[in-house]
Amino acid sequence: MNKLSKTLAVAGRSARAAGYCAASFGCGLALIVLVPVLVYSSVLCLVGLGLLVLPYELRLLRRLADVERDRLGRWVAPVARAGVHGRRRLMVMLSDPATGRDLRWAPGTMVAGTVLGLLGVALFLFPVAVLVLAGLWWLFPAEEPIRLILDAPIDSWGSAIYVGVPQFLLAVLLALFGPPLVAGAAASVSRWLLAPSAAEALAERVATLDRTRTGAIDAHGSELRRIERDLHDGTQARLVNLAMQLGLAERTFGIDPAAVGPLLTRAREGAEEAMAELRDVLRSVYPPILADRGLAGAVAAVAARCAVPATLDVGELGDVPARIEVAVYFAVTEALTNAAKHSRAESVSVTLTRTRAAVRAEVVDDGRGGAAEGGGTGLRGMRQRVEAVDGALRVQSPPGGPTVITVECPCAS
Repeated sequence: MNKLSKTLAVAGRSARAAGYCAASFGCGLALIVLVPVLVYSSVLCLVGLGLLVLPYELRLLRRLADVERDRLGRWVAPVARAGVHGRRRLMVMLSDPATGRDLRWAPGTMVAGTVLGLLGVALFLFPVAVLVLAGLWWLFPAEEPIRLILDAPIDSWGSAIYVGVPQFLLAVLLALFGPPLVAGAAASVSRWLLAPSAAEALAERVATLDRTRTGAIDAHGSELRRIERDLHDGTQARLVNLAMQLGLAERTFGIDPAAVGPLLTRAREGAEEAMAELRDVLRSVYPPILADRGLAGAVAAVAARCAVPATLDVGELGDVPARIEVAVYFAVTEALTNAAKHSRAESVSVTLTRTRAAVRAEVVDDGRGGAAEGGGTGLRGMRQRVEAVDGALRVQSPPGGPTVITVECPCAS
């Protein structure tokens, strides 16, 4: 049984590699069309016509390159997405260092992706081809019988068995171990073309840290202002009222001791309300449920309380640093709140997983879509909170839905 499971695992890896190779072949074919168009549009820029279409072509190239960046992590070290160009102007696009890497990747993948992709798919399908050709030996003329991997003719059913079967087994071995090697080679070529140089990576890291730290400072400032407002408008007001009630009771005691009882009762109720509001403020800083149940239990509780029917899929998380727990917890909570308040969703799913490098949360709802930062949905605050711990927030919300919010926070084991 153990050998069978290992064989199935090898076969599954080969199938995934063949899928990657097929996608690389398709991408290579697309670039065979796109690269000449880019060159032609660049020439037309001399007369002004290319300036109209080149931005759209660069946006399409960026989408293809980012898809490839996402796929690389399955076979080689991952490369971070460069991000869509959006409505950037042409000169801004061309000044982006990632655009140069996209343009370098396009002709390389046009050749390497097409050749290696076709080779990987051919190796995966090779056993089927050997089996079919060996069974169709009778279609070939007797003077020119079919020859497969080995230079041995197949001109009868007997030769189809004693010559075809060993070659079929050899083809199976090639299909099991060949596509992963080809997929790794294709991914290595793409990574070499798409990955920034050491200087570019350092410059991008500095820019990212500058942006995220600015966002973290802004988020921290807004959080402090919110806590100050909650304490001032809630807890402080109730404590002032409590002091007034106690002062009134102190003055009344010497005049009418019987009237002190109701005043003390109201003072006690005010003290309890002040403590309840203070606990709410403390929960907003670090929810006690995280300390009690951990990240998985806290997210499960939030999903259970969601106004929209929610399903939860949680993997093995292990020990997660407190700052990562807080960031992921509040991001998932905000995403579920948005699904209930804004998206008109009928169902929502939450997936929480852990890899060796990161904690990943994905919230998907079947609502109307169209979520955007600045639309009053709290996405900007979510992004600032996640980026403050060097995480990343991705929002995919086309009009009509679905909305997919993905949070990834680094959490090396």
